[in-house]
Parts: sequence; structure tokens; C-alpha cells
Amino acid sequence: MATIGRRQVNDDDDIIDVDDSSLLNNQAGYAWEEEYKRSWDVLQEDEHGSLAGVVNSLQQAAKRKRQLRDTDPIQRGIIRHLFIIIDLSKAMQEKDFRPSRLSLTFTYLEAFVAEYFDQNPISQIGLIGTKDGLAEKLTDLSGNPTEHIRALKMKKFQETGGEPSLQNALELARSSLIHVPAHGSREILVIIGSLTTTDPGNIHDTIAQLVQDNIRASVIALAAEVQVLKFLSTQTKGTFGVAMNEGHYRDLLFEVIPPTAITTTKASSNLVQMGFPARSNDSAATLCACHGKLTLGGYICPRCNSKLCDIPTECDICTLTLVSSPLLARSYHHLFPVENFIEVAWKDAAVTTACFSCLKAFLGPHKISHQHQATTDAGRYQCKLCEKTFCADCDVFIHDVLHNCPGCLSQPRRKTNGVLNAKKSASSRAANALEDELFGEIDDDSDLNDALVKNLEEQEISASRPECVQ
Repeated sequence: MATIGRRQVNDDDDIIDVDDSSLLNNQAGYAWEEEYKRSWDVLQEDEHGSLAGVVNSLQQAAKRKRQLRDTDPIQRGIIRHLFIIIDLSKAMQEKDFRPSRLSLTFTYLEAFVAEYFDQNPISQIGLIGTKDGLAEKLTDLSGNPTEHIRALKMKKFQETGGEPSLQNALELARSSLIHVPAHGSREILVIIGSLTTTDPGNIHDTIAQLVQDNIRASVIALAAEVQVLKFLSTQTKGTFGVAMNEGHYRDLLFEVIPPTAITTTKASSNLVQMGFPARSNDSAATLCACHGKLTLGGYICPRCNSKLCDIPTECDICTLTLVSSPLLARSYHHLFPVENFIEVAWKDAAVTTACFSCLKAFLGPHKISHQHQATTDAGRYQCKLCEKTFCADCDVFIHDVLHNCPGCLSQPRRKTNGVLNAKKSASSRAANALEDELFGEIDDDSDLNDALVKNLEEQEISASRPECVQ
């Protein structure tokens, strides 16, 4: 029987096999001698032989991983100007992303545009495509998501070809962003699937100009890491990522939605003039100042009385920034985000039986085996301020959509040894300030109900009195 090991050396041999001696000293042994790694043993079945609990816990962990982010109240730019550069070269026809790189990119971008304007309602987006060594502006900077989604759908089924030109696309985006006011951020997002770029000049000169103009460029590569793309994102203080699969691609894309922190020391804190236009419903079509087309409805600029189609935008006549108060309020939550909830351990799971928000009943610890408890979490998440417990779906909804903790807002203001709790969130402090203005300081829930009834009665009495006219 043959044995594998060190070769027998006779006395008259002068040659020693170095490879065999190194293998003998290697404690790991050969690859085929290693122990099997049974990855399927990690999944633990419940008492009924089902994997539904494990799968559910993995899904909840994936949801929370997407929404866990930095919640420190720092200075962020809520007025953003973003250009998205899309690679339309022949490399985007590769099918490593189903159905293809190009088709998946446009599908994700449609959802990205809608979510971007939902989270950043007073920001603007522009689209640029590059192929055959040229760059083409698909849409100008605009705050109308319908215009961008329409352009994406029209470009989705057009042919691709040639090689992209990263320098031409960056120069085209830069020429539009340098005219943006200083109080708004200037950003570029590059989505590229090609490993090459056809440029007419030195791209490093363009990158230096981007740094000089305070333009932040982020890159999502669909093929592999390219040195010039990594250098672009590093020099401009952007982010760089290579998409490994469809889910990772979507996560990289949607990480651009929250506004980034302002890192420059020259950021000014001057007041920004904004106008709140009134909605106009004309019986006859009139020309708009933004497109020069006949339209029935629009918004009237309070400074120059010109009509514009949509807001938020900048008036083409007097350059006044036009917004509405609901859009401005929705952008405020980025400055004071809801703190991340903490996971509740199984030993503390018996304290609460249902979600505070949706009233969905939690599974009790007695219904789940100890083996299953060791591999999954309790599926309950607690606010550190109000100590209310929520399910995983409500946790994601509060941080992604609501941006306010229902538990913090539902608690009346109380005094503890004459000292107010200083750790309340900004939304809770605002609600308490309004509560004190209406009802004064309240010590218990019964006083709160009495104050509500009294306030409503006073409003009814005052409303029934006729107004005096001079």
C-alpha cells in the first residue's frame, strides 16, 4: 500500500525534496484531508420540523441591516443636486445581472428616483448617458420625478454600443453643477459596467477640477474594481462599491439616498431666501417660464409673478428657490433622525406581549424551543428613550417612512425630581412644547384628558361668537 509523506532518502542521495518536507511540516495537511464543512447544519428546525422560523429571522436581519445607519445629529446638506451618469456601452448587455445589466439598472433607477424625492423633496436630479465615446444629457437638473422616470423608460429599450467616456460625462455634469448655489451640495453618481473608458484628454485633470469645485463623486461598478474609478471616488470624498449580486447592487444604490455629512470647514451658515408659491388653476392656458409651453395649472412665484410647472425648483426669471412648507418639513428629519432601536433578548421577551404600534402579538418564549432561541433573536426592538417595544416591520417603517417614534410622541411630559428628561428626541421635544403651550405642565393622564376637553369647549365657545367688524 502506497503512503503519502516524505520520500525515503538513502545515504548516497544528495537531493532532498523541499516540497515534500514543507508539506510534512504543514499542520493543515492536504486539501482532501480537511474535515467536511456541513453548512446546512447551521439551520435549526423547530419542534415541527419547519425552517420557517429561521428563514423569518434571516429576513428580519436583512431588513434591519439595510436601515441601520448613523443617527448622530450632525450637519447635513438637505438641498442636494445630483447627476447620475449611466453607462450605455455594449458592456451593459452582459447578463451576469438578470435580465441584463442595463435592464436591471433602469429598473432600480426608477425606484431610486421615487425614493430619492420622497426622502429629499427639495433636492434635484439630472441624468447623463455615455456611449460611443460621447456623453448625452438625458434630463436637466429638476425636482420633478415624473420627468426623470419618463426619460428612463424611453431609454430602457434603446440600443447600446461602443465604449463609455468617463471624462466627457464628468465634464458635462461639472458644467451644470458649477452654477448651483453654494448652499446646495454638488454630487455625481457613476454607474458603470465597462472596464475601459475612451477619453479625449487627461482624466486626472478633470478629477482635479471636481475637487476644486467641491463636487462629490460616488461610483458603483458592475464588473470589477478599476483604479481610475477608485481614485475618482477617493479624491472627491465619495464612496466606491462593486456590486456582487442583484441585492447588493440595490443596497449600494439606495445608500446614496440619505444626505451625507458636511465635512468642509468653509460651510456657511447664512440664511437662504426661499419662496412659497401659490397654486394657480387657470381657466385658460398660459405660458410657463420654465419650459415656455402652454399649461393650465402651475405655481406663481411670489417675487416676480411668473408661472412655473412644478416645485421645488428655482425660478428661471428671478432665481428664487421655490418650495412648499410640507416639503421643507419632510427634509428636516435627516438632521434629527430616530435613534436605532435595540434588540430585546429572549430572557426579557416576556415583559411585552404585543407590538406597541401595530398591536401584533409576539411569539412567547414557551412556544419556541431553546435550540431555536439560540439561533434567532426575539423579533422585538425597543426604543431607548420611551422603552416601547416594536416588531421588525414597524421598526423599519418608523425609521424609513415615519421618522418619528410613536412611543415618544404618545408620552405626556413629566417631571422627575424637578429635572426634565434631557434625552428626548427632537420630535418628542417639539410635541411637548406644543402640548405645554396648549395645556401647561401636566402630571398624569387624567389631567391631560381634562385639559383636552376644556380646550375643545373653549374653542367651540369662541367659534360660536360673531366677529366684530369695525
